[in-house]
Amino acid sequence: MTRLEQVIQRASALPSEIQDEMADQWLRDIENELGWQTALRQSQDKLSELAREALRQSAQGQTVPKGFDEI
Repeated sequence: MTRLEQVIQRASALPSEIQDEMADQWLRDIENELGWQTALRQSQDKLSELAREALRQSAQGQTVPKGFDEI
């Protein structure tokens, strides 16, 4: 039995009002998690694009080396 199945089994013993509240919260949590996964995936694509552009500029001599204290 999976952890989720255990939770559902335990939750099914609770009064229906509490089950409904828990279900609503779980659905909100799932939607929130899916939103974060999408946002992070999209930002990862953008970061990869920016990194490729920075490497291209560096290879073409279009960058200036700087230390952290110079930024």
